[in-house]
Amino acid sequence: MPDTPPVENLGDGIWSLPVPIPDNPLGSTLVYLVAGSSGPVLVDTGWNHDDAWDALAKGIEHTGHSVGDVRGAVVTHFHPDHLGLADRLREASGAWIAMHPADTAAVEALAARNPAGRREDIALQLRRAGFPEEEVGLLSADPLLPVPSTAADITLADGDRVDLPGRDLRAVWTPGHTPGHLCLHLGDSGHLFTGDHVLPRITPHVGQFPLTSPEGDPLGDFLASQKGIADLPGADALVCLPSHETRFSGLTERAREITDHHEKRLEELLALLAERPLTLWEASSRLTWRRPWDAMRPRSRHMAASETAAHLRLLEERGRIRRTGPETLPRWGAVRIAKGHE
Repeated sequence: MPDTPPVENLGDGIWSLPVPIPDNPLGSTLVYLVAGSSGPVLVDTGWNHDDAWDALAKGIEHTGHSVGDVRGAVVTHFHPDHLGLADRLREASGAWIAMHPADTAAVEALAARNPAGRREDIALQLRRAGFPEEEVGLLSADPLLPVPSTAADITLADGDRVDLPGRDLRAVWTPGHTPGHLCLHLGDSGHLFTGDHVLPRITPHVGQFPLTSPEGDPLGDFLASQKGIADLPGADALVCLPSHETRFSGLTERAREITDHHEKRLEELLALLAERPLTLWEASSRLTWRRPWDAMRPRSRHMAASETAAHLRLLEERGRIRRTGPETLPRWGAVRIAKGHE
């Protein structure tokens, strides 16, 4: 696991506060503090762990503020390495917590299912995806990711201004990685907080849950959001501050690279399905991954299958593939296009 980088003053009243993620190859979440005339606001909070809380509190103190000074926190999305410390922050400082309404709804839906119900849901979706029963057993027994309990005090829609007196910080809705993912544009300084939507080297995960659900099109949303973020006025002059890795510029080019990666993936998947219809497990296991399929941990295979499911869904939306077979074990096959109609 990489070392946690130091707190960094980025100028313009912006500080980077790395918060460790225990036992995770990402190493840390880059929480940002943005100073305002009536107290600072955080962008994200970090994983709910004592070491993470200590790092966040010490990082805030390094900026010349205390935890009690924090006015609020805008959470880019509901994943636990971003939302996890929101409750502790609220309790310690009275800070408000803000998210997009779609992610607030996702948190409420997760909280409504108890652990036993969540395990039943996972087992059902894995069987419908064609996972071998041994794999279903391993994943059903795997420790569940923590369910966020924080309800947002404030919801932010696209274009809404954050309650940060003295600054012009606005929400940019970028669905895909989650339904309510937000980037944040600090117009008075030319910075863009990109969350997990645009990262400088990693291609963000976009998955479909449940795995075989015909509802929603997260990858289609994600690609549209990549175009939207690249079309921001003065996009390439912005300094981009992501939640992981390091700050970067050249937003238009990076968004294009991420889009090209997914388009190539769609073509690879379509070529497989042109041979014969496949279950989600079969399709996922035949795609190329950074690690061989058989060498992946069960949870990694689950995440890989969720990515494949999102690509299948977009190919369905584009009319390139068709779902066949029973609902309990669907398969996908390429739609044959007559010559002259390509």
